Amino acid sequence: MNNLPQDQQYKSIDTQTGVVDADPHRLVAMLFNGALEKLAVAKGCLQRNDIAAKGEALTQAIGIVGGLLDSVDPDAGDGELAKNLTELYYYVTQRLTDANVHHDLQALEEAIGVLKQLESAWLAIAMANTSVLEPKPASV
Repeated sequence: MNNLPQDQQYKSIDTQTGVVDADPHRLVAMLFNGALEKLAVAKGCLQRNDIAAKGEALTQAIGIVGGLLDSVDPDAGDGELAKNLTELYYYVTQRLTDANVHHDLQALEEAIGVLKQLESAWLAIAMANTSVLEPKPASV
């Protein structure tokens, strides 16, 4: 008996619940996670020469990167960070397109590397903000 459709339904419900309950910082982290999951699928498909599944996974990943691009606030700070992030997301999208059209594993791995670095920085911001918000232990 194949439980795959039920597993997908549970994952979808879990994701939907996470989105409803998440703060904006967590939502961006979820986008990074989703994009990297789709890229891992795409990489496996590319290595197995499963062209249709590779194209589907990359199309979904590009859509998620579009969500990350939409999350950039051009008015935050001096605008330089927003400009740089926008350029990086466009670059990642171009590399994913190259990976899809040319079956280019190197382009795919490059895009994965950039997204992992951005995700790491994003999570570090969350950790820094959490430590600032946590109460300090009372001195004895």
